[in-house]
Amino acid sequence: MAEVLLFEALRKGLQEEMDRDPRVFVMGEDVGHYGGSYKVTKGFAERYGDLRLLDTPIAENSFTGMAIGAAMTGLRPVVEGMNMGFLLLAFNQIANNAGMLHYTSGGNFTIPIVIRGPGGVGRQLGAEHSQRLESYFQSVPGLQMVACSTPYNAKGLIKSAIRSDNPVILFEHVLLYNLKQDLAEEEYLVCLEEAEIVRPGTQITILTYSRMRHHVLQATKNLVYKGYDPEVIDIVSLKPFDLGTIGASVCKTHKVLIVEECMRTGGIGATLRATIMEHFFDYLDASIVCLSSQDVPTPYSSSLEELTVIQPNQIVQAVEQLCNVE
Repeated sequence: MAEVLLFEALRKGLQEEMDRDPRVFVMGEDVGHYGGSYKVTKGFAERYGDLRLLDTPIAENSFTGMAIGAAMTGLRPVVEGMNMGFLLLAFNQIANNAGMLHYTSGGNFTIPIVIRGPGGVGRQLGAEHSQRLESYFQSVPGLQMVACSTPYNAKGLIKSAIRSDNPVILFEHVLLYNLKQDLAEEEYLVCLEEAEIVRPGTQITILTYSRMRHHVLQATKNLVYKGYDPEVIDIVSLKPFDLGTIGASVCKTHKVLIVEECMRTGGIGATLRATIMEHFFDYLDASIVCLSSQDVPTPYSSSLEELTVIQPNQIVQAVEQLCNVE
């Protein structure tokens, strides 16, 4: 076992796959000799050379389109967005090409591409660099979406995403790159379509992902001290949802709280709430509560920025209210 930071876990997973499969290559801004904006590809240029570490101009639509074309030929590109908000410039390529070419080609092409990079609300990064693009891409047919939250699942997810024949978007939170965890040296994979039961419980199901997993766990310590028994699930797979794991928990606890950093309107939480209502309505003893970020551009001011994102004390209050519903 060795203590590893989340960005180092991503690097280890990516390196293992590049060593295993010569078709895997990385493309993006400053991914080569600079080592990536968050050092995920540090040392790769020397190890793999310029043909497998492609430094690109600041032109997300162009290099994302190139990567999709490479995937159509049988290569396995990994596209790094320096910031996930910049990938809005490549929305056409991701939505109309990566997501749909397998269908529109009658199955003649697969698009084994991984699109990854930092997103979420950081610390005073401003509105344009604090985007949460999960909600933008969730309605695009053909795309698979996962969000890492620990070094363990970051490494396993990037390896599984690279091996998948589907286009996968891996969401990484900018504030989790320095999160530490002990990892075993042996190889492992994390399923792209399975949620993780972080803490078993009986009273209420708390569904969350990415950075909010850690806010929920912080709140859970307080809740357990007060005598509550929440079940915490990191949904991991944002599309498709793991309805087996989620449904089993709902049927057991009968109460649901969703905690996300995504926007309230049209976010992952809104879709998840609608899905639970559709499939498990008869098992609910109370309305589903969804705690989401406010529908405002993220302020630069640190105090205002904090107010737009759900905090642990709000989670505690929501659980107490739900658990006291008769």
